[in-house]
Amino acid sequence: MLSAHQTEILRAAVNRIIPPDDFPGGWEGGVGDYLSRQFKGDLKDLLDTYRVGLDALDAESQAAIGTGFALANAEAQDSLLTQIEHGSVKTTWPIDPESFFSMMIDHSMEGFYSDPGNGGNRDQIAWKMIGFEVRG
Repeated sequence: MLSAHQTEILRAAVNRIIPPDDFPGGWEGGVGDYLSRQFKGDLKDLLDTYRVGLDALDAESQAAIGTGFALANAEAQDSLLTQIEHGSVKTTWPIDPESFFSMMIDHSMEGFYSDPGNGGNRDQIAWKMIGFEVRG
């Protein structure tokens, strides 16, 4: 699994990808539970990629803003993620930073909007947010 530190970095990133507003953010909406479950199943082959990518994200944060990603404020996190999204990084990443960020977005969306039976979308919060009603 991920280390506690990597989990905190992932939590912070997920909550910037799906920030809280009138509804819970991504992590509180179940993305962390979804990913934890999927790392034992369908995403098992990507666990090492996540470990390496989260460590690289934290190193990038240290180089760019002088603090770890999870400790940075939301504005600094957003700015850093925008730079990474556009491939503008200061450090050498062992994986492609743009692809890693894109993958995190995809998996965050899966965890937030998927059927709660998959481990995410806690209490169907994303469905309630978009007005989706389960019938039958």
